[in-house]
Amino acid sequence: MVDARLDLQRRRRLGMVEAIWGEHKTGDQIIAILKRFEDAGELGLVTRVDETKADFISAALPQVRIHPHARCLTMGALPTPKDGDPEVAVISGGSSDRTVVAEATLALQCHGIGVDTVVDVGVAGLHRLLDQLPRLQTARVLIACAGMEGALPTVLTGLVPQPVIGVPVSVGYGISQGGRTALEGMLASCAPGLLVTNIDNGYGAAMAALRILRGTAEDGRK
Repeated sequence: MVDARLDLQRRRRLGMVEAIWGEHKTGDQIIAILKRFEDAGELGLVTRVDETKADFISAALPQVRIHPHARCLTMGALPTPKDGDPEVAVISGGSSDRTVVAEATLALQCHGIGVDTVVDVGVAGLHRLLDQLPRLQTARVLIACAGMEGALPTVLTGLVPQPVIGVPVSVGYGISQGGRTALEGMLASCAPGLLVTNIDNGYGAAMAALRILRGTAEDGRK
């Protein structure tokens, strides 16, 4: 295997742990990288790992924890969130979006961020979302994951004052085009200030939320 150039300074530079993209790496490559993370005393997070590959890796590294709903692996203890209300709410239109929700949630938990997950509140039954608005008031940042036409983030951004990060999900019939329709709908949103990630990019949404939280924390100390 080609020696990977790991970004072991990312936590010090950006306040983030480096995530390992697992989908296009072999099990042996991921094992070698995780060992280097462990030697450096760094938490290991691997995204996009299927069940067969996850089982192969955990057989070689029993300390690895499999997160099947997120299709992720972690190695090392996750930090404990601080007391109080969760800082981020991760919201989804339907239970079919749960993989992206779980990836975003886990990525935030790897940084000690408390998360509240609110699922199955898609706009096909708008009352379900409206019923949850009081619950969302205490979160500082909201991540909204939706497939089909991707309307949930737009509706949510029109109802709440917090930053909203939309994540298009590759769920839906033919014209949904693997999440492309949801992506374009979110990008064309009339709701001012909506942020949008790439399709299924729960990790990217989590890191955007983390940057917002860290930035507002810095402002609060000035």
